[in-house]
Amino acid sequence: MKPGNKYGTHRVISPKGVLPQPADKIDNNMDEIYDNEILIDVQTLNVDSASFTQIEQQAGGDKAKIAEIMMGIVEKQGKHRNPVTGSGGMLLGTVEKIGDALAGRTDLKVGDKIATLVSLSLTPLRIDKIKDIRPDIDQVDIDGKAILFESGIYAKIPSDMPENLALSALDVAGAPAQTAKLVKPGDTVLIIGAGGKSGMLCCYEAKKRAGVTGMVIGITHSPKSTERLEKLGFCDHVFAADATQPVPVMERIAELTNGAMADVTINNVNIPDTEMTSILCTKNTGVVYFFSMATSFTKAALGAEGVGSDVTMIVGNGYTKGHAEITLQELRESESLRKIFTELYA
Repeated sequence: MKPGNKYGTHRVISPKGVLPQPADKIDNNMDEIYDNEILIDVQTLNVDSASFTQIEQQAGGDKAKIAEIMMGIVEKQGKHRNPVTGSGGMLLGTVEKIGDALAGRTDLKVGDKIATLVSLSLTPLRIDKIKDIRPDIDQVDIDGKAILFESGIYAKIPSDMPENLALSALDVAGAPAQTAKLVKPGDTVLIIGAGGKSGMLCCYEAKKRAGVTGMVIGITHSPKSTERLEKLGFCDHVFAADATQPVPVMERIAELTNGAMADVTINNVNIPDTEMTSILCTKNTGVVYFFSMATSFTKAALGAEGVGSDVTMIVGNGYTKGHAEITLQELRESESLRKIFTELYA
């Protein structure tokens, strides 16, 4: 086997010298792997919410067109990086081959079922056939192959829950795990996009960390998601609002917090133009965590400057230490959360 670079630069076709994520095209030839790669027989792609929403809108909701767009992206780039959102997702598959240089250096063995915890936007991918598309949960079943680089992180699928349940939760594992790091006892926490997949996990973790002296506020986008979140009982206040309209939302948060505003705001939405809502609802000494891949960091930075806000803004890194374990543990701890995730995603 040929030696490969730890970060996968040996797969970059153009432009030379960059890492696989920003590359325009990478090598997705699976006939031969490098000595530090893991070959995966892919079962399901879990496309990130912002990316799938954009593709579905472009396709007019037509599944055949969605498949055509996805195949075209991979054919052109050798990976699934949405050219509009720049984002990807992650995958579920079975380990087919392990490079010689990784022998004894990984806990994986051939036949293990894993979810990759690195973005499809940097993962060499070949799609042979799209078998099924589930728009309601952003998942696409395929026949295909993928490569996990030496530096790539992954999680073995646990034996105590269905594969699709674990996959759906692991797709957004960075958000609840970062929430666990950011929220302190007594904090007021605002979750925007609280009724969605990452939002519900964040609400659970926020309430757990803020405790009885804290407050968790969830903003949803529809009556259905509002009702679902209210029934879960993780939030002290839940209301539906248009997060692209910052002033009305800010006024509601000011009312609920007696003008104190949020210590921590977690933005989980999959649509653009919610940056200023996040900033205005957060106190000057507070933190805004943008988990949303629809975020414009130009709008966030210049917008905060424009309103004289001194909030600390954090880019939504999908990885933090222990994120897979924290997220899966939430589904084990909360029967109501697991029940809803099972109904919606498994």
